[in-house]
Amino acid sequence: MKFGARFYGCEPELLIAKARLAEAAGYESIWRGDHLILPVHAETDYPYGTRPGRPFAADTPLLDVVVTLGFLAAATSTIRLATGVYVLPLRDVYTTARAVQTLDILSQGRVIFGVGVGWLREEFDIVGRPFADRGAVTDEAVEILRRLWRDDEPSYEGRHHRLPPVRFEPKPVQQPHPPVVFGGESDAALRRVARCGDGWYGHRQSAAEVAPIVGRIDALRREAGRDHLPFEVTTRVTPDVGAEELDALTNAGVHRVVVEFGSFSDVEGRADLRGLEDFGERVISRCQ
Repeated sequence: MKFGARFYGCEPELLIAKARLAEAAGYESIWRGDHLILPVHAETDYPYGTRPGRPFAADTPLLDVVVTLGFLAAATSTIRLATGVYVLPLRDVYTTARAVQTLDILSQGRVIFGVGVGWLREEFDIVGRPFADRGAVTDEAVEILRRLWRDDEPSYEGRHHRLPPVRFEPKPVQQPHPPVVFGGESDAALRRVARCGDGWYGHRQSAAEVAPIVGRIDALRREAGRDHLPFEVTTRVTPDVGAEELDALTNAGVHRVVVEFGSFSDVEGRADLRGLEDFGERVISRCQ
């Protein structure tokens, strides 16, 4: 089992302290969430919550996830750097390709590119991106990203994107490309994972909940003829997760758990330092 850390906050020195502590404590990766812009008024319900509404306020402090991971890359040396997850259809695909390529090169090959199609309709409306077509836009964008990162003269012709032959250099350190991990639990999301994902990123599922999802992904990957390719299942957990549940998650096919410390609304996240250290001593050190 691999252990990732998801922590929040915007204060530079604390972010560096948490990243270095996580690396020293044996966490394998750092995961940071993403939103581009938050509307004051929104009617869209968060799809993973137990109550209607959204899980954070419009004035939640946010940092650009790729820039933040680049900042943390300079303060660390081995821990992996993951977007968990990046709302790809809100962005220009070529700007994204350059940003992730740069992060992978400057971090010497430590990027995990977690991708989501987004859920907040009003965010898409503000940016001027189509909400209804976000799945198809994401499918094309991921294919373009991979071609830019891999091919000598990439090109693409699709419904939403057209790329004439270009040069895109230098290539990322990780070849053929940094791993692309998809979030989402709908049938369309799981089909996307199976069809073109290098992994799946779940949202706080218990072992009992994640097992049928993993089984579904496995079946879809076999249908797609991709079950022979490397693939990692990741899900988020809270710091109080017990050894029995971790064993059950492993048996359910989970390769990595991302321990979530703090929340979006915590600007600094000082409690994360204590939580990161405690979990590292209590759990990770005993698993190594």
